[in-house]
Amino acid sequence: MSRSERLLELLQSLRRHRLPVSGATLAHDLGISIRTLYRDIASLQAQGAMIEGEPGIGYVLRPGFMLPPLMFSDDEIEALVLGSRWVSKRADRQLSAAASNALAKIASVLPDDLRNNMDNNALFVGPHDTTALEHIDLKLARQAIRTGCKLVIAYSDQNGVESHRTIWPFAIGFFETSRVLVAWCELRGDFRHFRTDRISSLSLLDLRYPRSKQALLKEWRKTQLASST
Repeated sequence: MSRSERLLELLQSLRRHRLPVSGATLAHDLGISIRTLYRDIASLQAQGAMIEGEPGIGYVLRPGFMLPPLMFSDDEIEALVLGSRWVSKRADRQLSAAASNALAKIASVLPDDLRNNMDNNALFVGPHDTTALEHIDLKLARQAIRTGCKLVIAYSDQNGVESHRTIWPFAIGFFETSRVLVAWCELRGDFRHFRTDRISSLSLLDLRYPRSKQALLKEWRKTQLASST
């Protein structure tokens, strides 16, 4: 295990303990000596981790510490690269650009060895059928989901019949050849799945829907589970 991976494991171990945990327990969990543990804790504290405690008392990681990119393991780097490549090829234009930008930011602060692993990553996203293009700005749909606001859409069904709906969007599904906006539809009084390439117009209302998106997502998942049994 590299030193960066060991520091990551130490942080993860501290996060699992809400109460102070002894240095001996941490050292045993990581398979390292108590002296190495003390050095690793000092290194993390120097990087900004709010680890409180001292030998003989125990240690606790206070909330709010953001994991620096240099703490990613090799497997996590590969997952990030593969995920970013998938988003770049499958998501809408704004998310595609955001994925590339995020990867560049991570690469800029990685140690040389991990940056080389990222640059030489051998995991790729294969070819796929052309994704149906939408005529709307999906950024507005994502904004509505984040803020819990209603949308007004013009939607055409598979027969080309258009209707106007007020919906409560709470999720977007990205599939190989299409994207689907998942929402509660006020017109139907039920959950509906709207293919984004069939939405001809979309307007964001300055009006929050009355339920939380977490509650809607939970209820929708139950309906999906029931329909699959």
